[in-house]
Amino acid sequence: MRYRCAVLDDYQGVATTIADWTPLGDRVEVVTFPDHFPTEDELAAALADFDFAVTLRERVPFPASLLDRLPRLKLLVASGMRNSVIDYAAAQANDVTVCGTESSPTPPVELTWALILGLARGIVQENTALRTGGPWQSTVGADLHGRRLGLLGLGKIGSRVARIGLAFGMEVTAWSQNLTKERTDDLGVHLSPTKEDLLTASDFVSVHLALSDRTRSLLGPAELSLLKPTAYLINTSRAAIINQEALLAALHEGRIAGAAVDVFDTEPLPTDHPLRTAPRLLATPHLGYVSRANYERYYGQAIENIQAYLNGTPIRLLG
Repeated sequence: MRYRCAVLDDYQGVATTIADWTPLGDRVEVVTFPDHFPTEDELAAALADFDFAVTLRERVPFPASLLDRLPRLKLLVASGMRNSVIDYAAAQANDVTVCGTESSPTPPVELTWALILGLARGIVQENTALRTGGPWQSTVGADLHGRRLGLLGLGKIGSRVARIGLAFGMEVTAWSQNLTKERTDDLGVHLSPTKEDLLTASDFVSVHLALSDRTRSLLGPAELSLLKPTAYLINTSRAAIINQEALLAALHEGRIAGAAVDVFDTEPLPTDHPLRTAPRLLATPHLGYVSRANYERYYGQAIENIQAYLNGTPIRLLG
């Protein structure tokens, strides 16, 4: 029997070239889809004749309503070892095996600092002006050295962001619900007594928390009002951690110096979405995990997962 494998949302068209799929031989036909399916009906129709599906991060939800419509699907491979948009109970009920892959924290750390530096030095605005005959030097950069970097979350990504902040000569403080002084002391970081204290005192605030019931809308209108008018807010974690209407209001009213975001409630972001034209905003299309090394890991281990499933010994199981 020859199986069919769908590779979803291959935006850059690299899925079949960035990793070696030849170990699957003639047992699996691999079909890539470069465009996102915006509706469940379209996705269900596209996947109707596939046995396996490979999806990156949380780009594509797999709720029960979709899984119930895919009787042929037997293996779902998602990158990363955590995925909040797959209904694992429904997958089990439909006899769909769900596997994950390893994911490096390095790419989102590097992107976080690209965004911080881009904001601080007005890189996009100055580059645009230079290339279009605009003014020569129209911004005054914000310094990092000696300023306070406030981190919401100090896990694998947040801790690496902290180390780089310290290397820049910043004062780094952190807060999360379960963060301990022992943890912050190990990193040379100050433990903020409260979320509110961190927001009030920081010059740059960067979000590095997992999305959960406790962190959803963690930063709403009241919290954003605590930020200094000279402060910058960065989010490479999950959009829903920051109330999007409150963020838009803060940007339009000039209550903060600027924000940088790499994550959105709806992805791809609709062309008419207000974030596309918001002032004081540096936005990137969820590039945090998009790097060659990470893609090589994702797709390479997806191939390993498919091989293991075919051999009757699934690996990296999720759910």
